[in-house]
Amino acid sequence: KAEGGTRDKLRKLLRMGELNERFVEIETQEIKMPMMEVLTPPGAEGMGFNMKEMFGNLFPKKTKRRRIKVAEAREILITEEAEKLVDMDKVHTLAKERTEQSGIIFIDEIDKIAGAERMGGPDVSREGVQRDILPIVEGSVISTKYGPVKTDYMLFIAAGAFHTAKVSDLIPELQGRFPIRVKLDALTQEDFEKILTQPENAVTKQYTALLSADRVKLSFTADALKEIAKFAYLANENAENIGARRLHTVMENLLDDISFNANGQHPEIELAIDAAYVDEHLGQEFQEDDIHKYIL
Repeated sequence: KAEGGTRDKLRKLLRMGELNERFVEIETQEIKMPMMEVLTPPGAEGMGFNMKEMFGNLFPKKTKRRRIKVAEAREILITEEAEKLVDMDKVHTLAKERTEQSGIIFIDEIDKIAGAERMGGPDVSREGVQRDILPIVEGSVISTKYGPVKTDYMLFIAAGAFHTAKVSDLIPELQGRFPIRVKLDALTQEDFEKILTQPENAVTKQYTALLSADRVKLSFTADALKEIAKFAYLANENAENIGARRLHTVMENLLDDISFNANGQHPEIELAIDAAYVDEHLGQEFQEDDIHKYIL
């Protein structure tokens, strides 16, 4: 009874977190496996992974005693026990079925492999890439680390800016495999304002967090965000339209002086960026038309 009471008391303290800072010794498994690189021919990369796993299972698993805090020990032991409960064969089978029946493959910047009808230069390799993609989009069996996977019922979505190329520059067979075409409108000033405020990792929040490490408490007023969005929109209109990526250039130019002078060796500074500050630092650079694109 005394032993059971002590165990219950320790269990209660453990669940309450009262023992988290104490140190215990536990045994953890470690696999001693020599470093090796398996070279495989193109298209057979999965073979390399399988060989690494096979050789890894040949080496004996050794245990190592470690003295760590109770909180960290609990995480390690819970992870090890959870891994024992998972049947990885079933996981791989289920993942393969879901991939084949509900998989979505997004091909970005497909315009980079589109080229005019020429038989020399880089267009030959571009057409070769298209013909390599074609059977996968049409439906075929792909060799993977977890076995063959069929692409017959997967949804393929392709996207591209097509500034210098056209959709018609793709080979006809590949065009036919993307029957639905959607043209997106260029970002407006209102769109830039939403991008600056709504996403969890908005670029304004990134710079605020970055400068806070140097003891600079940065904030943006509503009118400042409107001005930043306006200059980003004007820059895309006057130069090449690179979409939301333009905000990184605008923000870097806007906060260049602040980032350079912030060194963390000073008391905490509060800086509020307003519309006047934005106009002063960006007005001349982004309002004038970019004439460089007209020079041959």
